[in-house]
Amino acid sequence: MGMDFHTHTGKRKVYEHFFDLIWRRSVLFTSKAIEKGQKAGPLHYRRMMWLFVFGMIHAYFIWYGDILVAYSLCGMLVFAFRNQSAQSLLFASAGFFIIPMLLYTLSGLSIPMWPEESYNNSLQGWLPDAGKVQEEIENMRGSWLKQMGTRVPASLMMQTFLFFLMVFWRVTSMMLLGMALFKLGILTAQKTRSFYWKMALIGLIAGFVLAIWGVVENFAVNWKMDFSLFIGSLFNYAGSVGVALGYIALVMLLSNAKTGQKIKIVFASVGKMAFSNYILMSLLGMYLFYGNGFGLYGQVERATQLLFVLGIWIILLVISPIWLKKFRFGPLEWLWRGLTYWHFPEIKKKMS
Repeated sequence: MGMDFHTHTGKRKVYEHFFDLIWRRSVLFTSKAIEKGQKAGPLHYRRMMWLFVFGMIHAYFIWYGDILVAYSLCGMLVFAFRNQSAQSLLFASAGFFIIPMLLYTLSGLSIPMWPEESYNNSLQGWLPDAGKVQEEIENMRGSWLKQMGTRVPASLMMQTFLFFLMVFWRVTSMMLLGMALFKLGILTAQKTRSFYWKMALIGLIAGFVLAIWGVVENFAVNWKMDFSLFIGSLFNYAGSVGVALGYIALVMLLSNAKTGQKIKIVFASVGKMAFSNYILMSLLGMYLFYGNGFGLYGQVERATQLLFVLGIWIILLVISPIWLKKFRFGPLEWLWRGLTYWHFPEIKKKMS
């Protein structure tokens, strides 16, 4: 039905845009604070506290698929690992990463032993009846207040049950992995072209093979909840990391390339405004799909959704470099920085 633009394409763009703001920049952030004689701890936790506030506003007023709350909480934890060696960070990352796999495997194996009422309740969430689907569509096509009937319980579920079952472990693992890659010089393009090509090939091939294998297995059981809810989702859970590492390698190759400087500036501009662009994407999605906009919720097929995604990407690629020609920060980056340091810097660039 195409009713889940915000739950699938949105979920993907969340993970792609904001990890850099947390793990890589947190290492730089604390290092710069120490160099300036400032206490890194209070600054970092104040920074994460404000990210938590932004996330709560985003989750309950705009989009229930928010990840900022999780990033802020996990970001507070990984700060304790900042002085660990790259090897220690890799081991810790692997440990956190494995826990959801164990939880999901055990949960999947336990399904035959569930009470009938618990099984039926889960099945209703996995494959809702027509009445439940229509209720959500009406909520999201309704007024902003009516949307709360869906947004609030969904946000609570994301921030409680799903957070402790999957999100906390996954996000913490990826932050620790990012810190390790930064310390190894992989995220700063310090490795050889040969290294990055090997990393790209291994990551992309292994990642896509696992993800495609998972799709095949899930289709083989017709996406039955007993398999697909837990065990069937682990293929993509593991495969997505390989794909992400492959993409990182390709980005490092591009950054070291002598050509394509204009393209690099455009993509770098989008990255420098990651926070603002993340919220902007949610606002655009809200305006397009919810009742306080065009109300297209439930009317756009999946294939057509890709055109919306492409259109939003183009918007970001166009407006980000234009904005940064006149301003030093994205608007939300400026606000976040000011709240963290208790001092708002000059946002406009000085024109020569």
